[in-house]
Amino acid sequence: MKLIHAGDTVKIPDGCSVKIDRRIVTVDGPRGQLKKSFKHQQCELTLHKKSIDIKVHIPNRKAVACVRTICSHINNMFTGVQQGYKYKMKSVYAHFPININIINDNTHVEVHNFLGEKFVRRVNLLPGVTCKPTGNKDEIMVEGNDVENVSRSAALIQQSTTVRNKDIRKFLDGVYVSEKTFIQELEDE
Repeated sequence: MKLIHAGDTVKIPDGCSVKIDRRIVTVDGPRGQLKKSFKHQQCELTLHKKSIDIKVHIPNRKAVACVRTICSHINNMFTGVQQGYKYKMKSVYAHFPININIINDNTHVEVHNFLGEKFVRRVNLLPGVTCKPTGNKDEIMVEGNDVENVSRSAALIQQSTTVRNKDIRKFLDGVYVSEKTFIQELEDE
């Protein structure tokens, strides 16, 4: 049986405003602005006063699945401009202590002395993402409004400390994500 159309609705939270221009969604909130393009997907985005409708006409299975994915992306944008995302990362080492330096206005990370190597690993964080020390030993936090940029920046830091040409069951050194939270929690009414 062929579907005529599939759709879903996303509620716009209080304190957020949305603009939709040719499948480019712009969300404004207390923490800033996020913009995302959904032009790769053939769908219809309709803005109402307190909600956004996502519809796909005569969809196949993949298009039906994309409706819910677009809803999740828009909800992540709302969370980002209201609360922000924070990933805590810990450096783990057996013998050689890993030194992490944060440089250039908290937008670049340097990893020194990984497995005793002299080579310095440098990671450029993605736009809108900053890195700060948490105050605890061997711990940093990566924060920003866009969940994709924050998680990708954390992944770049983790991948920079990949152990090569050794048994990875024994050499567990590296910088790993230890906690995923929000920068500020929402006040419950």
